[in-house]
Amino acid sequence: MNRLLSLAHLTALSLAPPDLVRLAAETGYQAVGLRLIAVTPDTASYPLQSDRAMLRETRRALAETGIKVLDLEILRLEPSLDLANFTAALEVGAELGASQALLAAYDPDEGRLCDNLARVADIARPLGICVNLEFYPWTAVANLADAVRVIDASGAENAGVLVDALHLARSTTTLADLKCQPAGRFRYLHLCDAQAEHPGSLEGLLKAAREERLPPGEGGLDLRGFLAAMPDDIPIALEIPMQAKTRLEGERAVARLCREATEKLIKS
Repeated sequence: MNRLLSLAHLTALSLAPPDLVRLAAETGYQAVGLRLIAVTPDTASYPLQSDRAMLRETRRALAETGIKVLDLEILRLEPSLDLANFTAALEVGAELGASQALLAAYDPDEGRLCDNLARVADIARPLGICVNLEFYPWTAVANLADAVRVIDASGAENAGVLVDALHLARSTTTLADLKCQPAGRFRYLHLCDAQAEHPGSLEGLLKAAREERLPPGEGGLDLRGFLAAMPDDIPIALEIPMQAKTRLEGERAVARLCREATEKLIKS
């Protein structure tokens, strides 16, 4: 199978980058995503931009395994940005070969949000990194139309949309909406499965997104339709946190299961 599969950090967030890289190699992936900036105060992140020893170990693991870094996550576009930290993270990512960075919109002021996206994109452009705005149903950028509007208003030429199968299913975006987008809008995607039914609450949405998803084929999402609506040559990042299963069976078993389930889906 020629499709590049990347192990998103959230799938094995307890592992530091060097261990994640080695796990990806052992379980059949070609790339990883790295979480360098914390999403919430109580979730893990690995700031290679300030931890030079871990950066050296990560660089060594990449060289030894041949694994690539696909993307960096997650740069939260909030009313007040730590641009110095964003810059340092992007520079480290470029040093490690990352071509993508994931952004999340947490600013209700759309004008400011557009301006800040443009500022981050300007930092990323000379580093060879494209920024990708992900939509989440619990934020101001809740669907594809919102994300496209913000990106277009920002004027950033190196900006695209990241579509996650779970957030797509919980949003108002349709597969037809995805098919209408121009070439180059999507540079990679997030794949997972989940129960078809909406959780019915914000708490349920967040728990499913951050803690308990399902491998492709074990839920009720239209993943074949999703993949058919997206470009067939972009990388697939497997963002499939399964905390309960990870506690029972370990990160290696979960990573291998997710990769095997994805390959089965693609071949079917």
